[in-house]
Amino acid sequence: MIIGDKREEVIENISKAAESGEFHSKVEVNDPVLSMEEKGEIIRNFLDNNDKLSFRAKTYVARKIANILTRTLNRNTEIVGLENLDGLTGGAIITSNHFSPLDNTTVRHLVRKLHKKRINIVSQETNLAMPGFIGFLMNYSDIIPISGTNKSYMQRDFFSILKDLIERDEYILIYPEQEMWFNYRKPRPLKRGAYYYAAKLGAPVISCFVEMQNLEKEDAEGFYKVKYIVHILPTIYPDPAKTVKENSMEMCERDYMQKKEAYEKAYGKELVYTFEDDDIAGWMGSGRNSA
Repeated sequence: MIIGDKREEVIENISKAAESGEFHSKVEVNDPVLSMEEKGEIIRNFLDNNDKLSFRAKTYVARKIANILTRTLNRNTEIVGLENLDGLTGGAIITSNHFSPLDNTTVRHLVRKLHKKRINIVSQETNLAMPGFIGFLMNYSDIIPISGTNKSYMQRDFFSILKDLIERDEYILIYPEQEMWFNYRKPRPLKRGAYYYAAKLGAPVISCFVEMQNLEKEDAEGFYKVKYIVHILPTIYPDPAKTVKENSMEMCERDYMQKKEAYEKAYGKELVYTFEDDDIAGWMGSGRNSA
């Protein structure tokens, strides 16, 4: 399912960002642009309302919808590498590549296979300003907003929320690539935040990489449908003998190398960031040729 219009323009933005090494740049053309005050209001509303009965009722509905979407979108999704979760106990942070507003359904699919009732998803506060159906899901389907400007919230409230979830043996999905790049197959260099929180909380990282394979059936004009294969890579644990900074840097580097190796094995080629049409899963290409 392709969400959003102007996909060709987005792909052009991805091409330019990849070629210039700006791997954490925004590439979507219709993302909400908010003022500092509007971002602050989103955080305040979240903190003020997330314990209210009305918020929990909407969360229940949104979670049910997300689970239905997960089953529908992942009928053919494969999961490989479950053996890498042997011996894992307690809460954990999950990392994965970020290529669609609905790519969290692949992780939700995995988590439900592991008999977890929900997956908590960290998302930028601007995403909670999206309108309509997607906006409803972004606000109520177990989303935890993150802020790049509200240091007080990040140091106190956000960390407290993560700590409580980990202590309740829950899983938290954090996208270390930061921005979503539509159907981009390659793993991008990772931001250190997810690993900082894992190290500070003493939590393991469930490392995932989602492979995308083109199907023959057309999805939208210029695009084929795509099948997902979720690769579960070796779990990454913080070393209790090392500092939070040391752990976060080493865990981040290890996760990137694991995702790089998974990409090269899945697609049978070396990871280089020179852009080519095949980097976008399902795209028939600038010349409308099959990938």
